[in-house]
Amino acid sequence: MRYVIPGGTGQVGAILTRGLRAAGHEVLVIGRSVADPALRWDGRTVGPWMDALDGADVVVSLAGRSVDCRYGWENLELMMRSRVEAALAVGQAIAQVPRPPGVWLQASTASIYPHTLTDTFDESASIGPRGDGAPGYWSYSVSIARAWELAQQACPTPHTRKVAMRLGFTMSPGPGGIFDVLLWLARTGLGGPFRSGRQSVSWLGDRDLVRAVEHLAVDGTLEGPVNLTAPEPIPNAELMAGVREAAGVPFGLPILPGMDRAGAWLLDTDVELMQKSRRVVPRRLLEAGFTFVQHDWRSTAADLVTRADGRRVAVPMDRLSRSRGPCESRAMH
Repeated sequence: MRYVIPGGTGQVGAILTRGLRAAGHEVLVIGRSVADPALRWDGRTVGPWMDALDGADVVVSLAGRSVDCRYGWENLELMMRSRVEAALAVGQAIAQVPRPPGVWLQASTASIYPHTLTDTFDESASIGPRGDGAPGYWSYSVSIARAWELAQQACPTPHTRKVAMRLGFTMSPGPGGIFDVLLWLARTGLGGPFRSGRQSVSWLGDRDLVRAVEHLAVDGTLEGPVNLTAPEPIPNAELMAGVREAAGVPFGLPILPGMDRAGAWLLDTDVELMQKSRRVVPRRLLEAGFTFVQHDWRSTAADLVTRADGRRVAVPMDRLSRSRGPCESRAMH
């Protein structure tokens, strides 16, 4: 099949590009920094890049500023605007090409569900506020996710099936992603639980990401929101224990209140990414017959460490020296 990936130059796009090409598919990546001028775009407007969509089988839109940054109002507004504008541009391009693609897979996020330590959410759950006990600004992440999906829904594409992929944390062995940071923390002795460690983590292995996208591309029964997470969310304490075990590190200091805020500031990110509890399950994928090959976290973590380059993860010093400017395009979640 022919896949076109707008905004595919980040970590998730790189995983999909490698995996889909290895499976024999043709993949074209559209972005600001791609080598082919015909595939470059500004992330906001329709241009010559739209020709790549003509006759394509699948469009996988990942465009939008990363959530992996400090959540000041300027960055939050940039996240909102970049996602909505990119989705609308992709929709306009699909509507204009003579042979529109059969399916449009639009990135969304499991953060659309509220913070909770007890409830579990599938696609039938209503989208509520930020959740009990969560800081007020966390509600803006939910608003961003809702606006992202509504932008896709608003685009008239009668010949193209639309799916909103509500992605959990994508775990891969490459540099720059969430697992890269978790493994670095474990190997520096800071691989204990974040605060209480009770908050749930909804995650997705890199191999299952590629396989799920292939499934969504051909299963005509699936449209609208679909959760892309492993079948069982796990507590943060169990997540970090799996990373330590895979890395051969027997002990990790817990990240206590205050330490998490200081660490987030140094790494140019926000505490919401690890403190928000996401208990999300992929009901629709499972009902559609999809089987996960990365469903157990400890075995997945061991595989990820084995596949990491030289069993080493470089200290992310580029983050420590990063300014407070607008967040860059890093790993999505």
